[in-house]
Amino acid sequence: MMIRAVGFVVLCALISTTSQALPNPGFKVNATNHQNQGSCLFTVRIVTSCSSVQYTRDEISLSFGDAYGNQVYAPRIDDPSTRTFERCSADTFEINGPCTHEICYAYLYRSGYDGWLPERVEIYGSNTRAVSFGYNDWIPGDVWDGDNYCSGYAVAAAR
Repeated sequence: MMIRAVGFVVLCALISTTSQALPNPGFKVNATNHQNQGSCLFTVRIVTSCSSVQYTRDEISLSFGDAYGNQVYAPRIDDPSTRTFERCSADTFEINGPCTHEICYAYLYRSGYDGWLPERVEIYGSNTRAVSFGYNDWIPGDVWDGDNYCSGYAVAAAR
């Protein structure tokens, strides 16, 4: 009975997260990795610009990965009660996820009305080099926004 209840909860979570429309062409959150049951730990440091709002109460999610389809998805990394993503600050997160090769893309998702201006996202993994993605632009609402440099990695790896 307990296993059936847990399975139902997991199924509901997958349905609710995969039903969100992702308007950014070429980017899709990989539903198979939503549980982040991988064996690697990543440290993510997000620096908020001094030009941002004082602090945001918006919902912020993060997704990053490699050219081989390995994706780490971190929903709701925000915490308005602790003033996460305050102007001129850096917030650090420990995220478990599937192991990746060289991380070549990172996307942020923002939902809310406050707005938010990140300066950069730095990702450190145990099996990969540290990588930094510069933003310095307001993250639009309800759209995945970021950079994808994977085509260069895939071409280099194929040789």
